[in-house]
Amino acid sequence: MKIRPVILCGGSGTRLWPQSKKNLPKQFIDFGGWNLFKKALERISDPVFDYPIISTNLQYLKHIKKNLKESSIKKYIIILEPAKRNTAPAILSSTLINEIPNDQPLMFLAADHLIENNSFFIKHIKQNKIYLNNENIFIFGIKPNTPSNEYGYFITKKLSKNLNKVTKFIEKPSVSKAKSIIKKKGYWNSGMFLIRKDSIINNYKKYQPLIYKNCLESVIKSERKKNTYILNKKFYTKANNKSFDYAILEKIKKINAIKLNIPWSDLGSWKEICKMYNMNKKKYIKQSNTHFRPWGKYTNLFEGKGFLMKELHVKPKGLLSLQKHYHRSEHWLITQGIAKITLNKKIFFKKPNETVFIPLGAIHRIQNNYKSPLKIIEAQVGSILKETDIVRFQDIYGRIN
Repeated sequence: MKIRPVILCGGSGTRLWPQSKKNLPKQFIDFGGWNLFKKALERISDPVFDYPIISTNLQYLKHIKKNLKESSIKKYIIILEPAKRNTAPAILSSTLINEIPNDQPLMFLAADHLIENNSFFIKHIKQNKIYLNNENIFIFGIKPNTPSNEYGYFITKKLSKNLNKVTKFIEKPSVSKAKSIIKKKGYWNSGMFLIRKDSIINNYKKYQPLIYKNCLESVIKSERKKNTYILNKKFYTKANNKSFDYAILEKIKKINAIKLNIPWSDLGSWKEICKMYNMNKKKYIKQSNTHFRPWGKYTNLFEGKGFLMKELHVKPKGLLSLQKHYHRSEHWLITQGIAKITLNKKIFFKKPNETVFIPLGAIHRIQNNYKSPLKIIEAQVGSILKETDIVRFQDIYGRIN
């Protein structure tokens, strides 16, 4: 039996505000000819998958259908949530529709994740599908590449060559605690999981009977328009507003882990977006987009809606002007060399993989005191993203406004 993919697409990506908004959440932002929802659709194009189910809301329906059409996906089912009730009701309601056989495996994916090695991801899904039963669940962990306080973690115990049991969850620890978790071989909890329909039903009946009762009524009494279910609002809003992790995952006894060592991100911060453009900059760099300055050069990588991505090359001993902007803030990721940063009255140094946030109106400067080049990925965010929005206070090259 094929695996049924269920894409959860109701979130608004608030960590990426103001670019991610209610009317254009993170999963639909154009990052250069692609968006995260389309990447999720590409991920389920393998023959191992059945046609998809997409859980979303009326506000995003237009975006969903546009992207499905552009991705040449003609067969699908959309589940429309009439109100935001968190992931526990959304996941269950997507499962209860008649089109899904009781023993069909389901692969739950977020619409806003970026996975670079899709073939490796699919390989592990196929390998673990055979271990599914009417009680257990397989959650996907990502090997951390840095101690982060933005993700939850889990610890595992090896049961056999192919099975790892989850023994502990840690919800968004401090950076110092994350370091100790990584030393214990902890993994990021990606939020993706593989489970059979009957296992979801059995676990909800056992641990969340009220959510099960109300979601079932919401599906039974839903309005059907072609390939779209509009869930019954009266019963759906009675379902407890709980996350799937809190309502179900922390209570299930048989939780196994699929541990992946692949490039993964939810692009939930400008630091992650800067990292993504740095990894893929060869796709964006064009000679016509490179501009030379006395201190070095910069290349425009991509201009999106309300943001502009650049790569700065500051030559040895190069010094940018002391400046500010009226219409944009900036996020910097140091990728090579050591940057001497002036930010208002503070002076400090940043090395590779460290970031700096320049608020709108802040007086700032970049300096390279060393003999090797300094490279920075810059995200400009604001209403005006032009070189005219620069007020210079000091400049060794005589470019004072």
